[in-house]
Amino acid sequence: MPSSLTWIDHDPAAREGAIRILSLFQERESRDELGLGAIRDAFADALFPGTSTIQTRLRYMLFVPWIYTNLEQRRAMPPAFAARARQMELNLVEPLLAGSDHAGVFGRVAGKGLKRLPSSVYWNGLGEWSIRRIHCSQDEYHRHIGEVYRRRDIARQRTEKDDSPDAAAQTWHPRLPDPPEGFPDKVKNLGFDLTPEEASFLLDCILKSQRESLLAYLALNCKPVDCEFPWQHPDTGRFSATHRELLHYAEMFSTLMHGAGFLYNLMLAELAERKSLEEEHRANIRDWKGRLLACHFINLPLEGLWELTAGRGHTITPRTKEFVAPWHRRVLTIRGDVADDAECRTLVRNREMRLKGGRSRFTNVRARDQWKGYAGVGQLAYRWPNVKTLLADLHAGLNGGDDAQP
Repeated sequence: MPSSLTWIDHDPAAREGAIRILSLFQERESRDELGLGAIRDAFADALFPGTSTIQTRLRYMLFVPWIYTNLEQRRAMPPAFAARARQMELNLVEPLLAGSDHAGVFGRVAGKGLKRLPSSVYWNGLGEWSIRRIHCSQDEYHRHIGEVYRRRDIARQRTEKDDSPDAAAQTWHPRLPDPPEGFPDKVKNLGFDLTPEEASFLLDCILKSQRESLLAYLALNCKPVDCEFPWQHPDTGRFSATHRELLHYAEMFSTLMHGAGFLYNLMLAELAERKSLEEEHRANIRDWKGRLLACHFINLPLEGLWELTAGRGHTITPRTKEFVAPWHRRVLTIRGDVADDAECRTLVRNREMRLKGGRSRFTNVRARDQWKGYAGVGQLAYRWPNVKTLLADLHAGLNGGDDAQP
């Protein structure tokens, strides 16, 4: 163990429907079929650090540390520490469903059979926003909590101050707001509405830990908006030059590679001899071509994309660049007429086969039979659908629960 533990619409029914649709896109259509995840995540981390596509509501950023601080106050020890934390997370489902706003409740369908707990979904974000002060994996935290207690005991003996823990034994932000009365075991009705104090705390954490990000700018300066992609935000003219450059390249890459996903599905439809799907994907490619030619930033030099995504914590392999670069060059040359272009088809086929090997849908009949007709065709939005909801929750809390619509 290291020495330093170190939617806008707030109508519940509308928001729940939006989240449900989003989850379907994530599961069925936004899979990374062509290995673009590292570039996608590099942009997303630069724009919206600490977020993810499976985060649902902002108040989970408080639910999780409240559970853990409760256990620490009781000095729960491993292995019971992890088991009790899990049970306390599962116990949140019922009081959350007792409220009127069910959108984004972890366990809304699975109940206590939930496998992916909120703590695992928010663990990285809690660290990125400096709410979590212990620098280790969640499993390490569970297993080594006894060492945290030991260090705190030593620090108290040295300083004789119970309220000044040694930094090496600090696990959570010292100014974490107090949880609701009775949380988590005796609270009967729990909601996602942030109190002004909670919202101010979260805003402060974002500003101090991610001051240069677009997330911080939006949280501090902009009302929630309902647009499909971040580059469509009505306030882009007020963004910094750095943020605008990131968004220009993010839009270029998203638009450029969207066509590769449609071509991939067209080629599979041809192999499967599914004529109606062939027609659908040819129509999708025609629509995409129109958006490609209308994109103001499609001619940006590709070198800038590699510069902006370098050093973001994601490995962009030479093979990925060897796919993106010729696709970029060829698409611009033929102005988006990719449906029957032999070079574009070869690029897509070779890329998928290298990524999947024996599981390639081009060569494995069983894998192709499991294809539903649409795979990997969700246009890259860099977590924006989820970020919109988090920002709307924050805005409502900062404004005393008022509707978060602009």
